[in-house]
Amino acid sequence: MGVKSGLELITLPYGHQLRLDLIERHTTMAIGIAVDILGCTGNLEERVATLNRIIQVAVELKDSMGDLYAFSAIMKALEMPQIARLEQTWTSLRHCYTQTAIMYEKQLKPFSKLLHEGKEITCVSQNIVTVPLLMPLVTLLERQTVVFEGMDVWENTDQSCDIMLKHLATARLIAQNAEQYSANAERILTGFQPDDAMNEIFKTEFQMRLLWGSKGAQVNQNERYEKFNQILTALSRKLEPLTKQIEHRNA
Repeated sequence: MGVKSGLELITLPYGHQLRLDLIERHTTMAIGIAVDILGCTGNLEERVATLNRIIQVAVELKDSMGDLYAFSAIMKALEMPQIARLEQTWTSLRHCYTQTAIMYEKQLKPFSKLLHEGKEITCVSQNIVTVPLLMPLVTLLERQTVVFEGMDVWENTDQSCDIMLKHLATARLIAQNAEQYSANAERILTGFQPDDAMNEIFKTEFQMRLLWGSKGAQVNQNERYEKFNQILTALSRKLEPLTKQIEHRNA
């Protein structure tokens, strides 16, 4: 096809399947992270410790690994309404892991906002990026194909057209910088020895089977996402019921 890299392929019409795979993988990663947090039904301390570790992973992805794609999946999970509504959990994080909470509020959230506003090239040194953001671009190119819960945050502003053009312009730079991203990854991973036995868990198909089972993974995407959205909502309300939240606010 005359394409040098997958990053170039996703900008072209025949990169359709790769774009769908990237969207599916991003969503399954975000859901999996949400399950990690909401699945901590034992006690508040366990849930807060898990939240702290996940935010620390986001920091490492941003600052050390330069993987903005995985970073955005974690941020998507943390900003899900089922996670964001856990007032007791977030309050406890501020008390027990103050620096982590400050890092999340003052650095990670503003940084994520800048990325999704199309400012990736200006706010991130390309010398450390190993995997660029990708999601706004593939979302735009597959808007008519993939079913979404709603528009992205950056699409709900009066600057949405300008932001869209920035993401499309960034696509050209992503394709041009593919070799640099690869070189950055090789430098950062110097000395790293991958475990071949672990390769399977990084495949999108494995993540889908893990969340929905072999048969469930074949179901319509919209149905799968809606079902898990309901499960996450139920888990969230079980951990922190609405009535207790109201009482906590009035206390």
